[in-house]
Amino acid sequence: LPTNMTSNSNLSNMKRLVEQLKLEASVERIKVSQAAADLQQYCLQNAGKDALLVGVPTGSNPFREPRSCAVV
Repeated sequence: LPTNMTSNSNLSNMKRLVEQLKLEASVERIKVSQAAADLQQYCLQNAGKDALLVGVPTGSNPFREPRSCAVV
């Protein structure tokens, strides 16, 4: 490749990198301890809606095998 094309490609890659770094630098960050506390609070608030904790009512379980009716 000619030197001019290589330098243009390199410049384009560097511009893309700078834009990505600007985007990452603008992300709001919080302390891990705060994130953990927020996550714990969310889990406690929504525990009653969690099917793994409270189970699924038998009548409304879409994954349950349908019962067949047999006439004798």
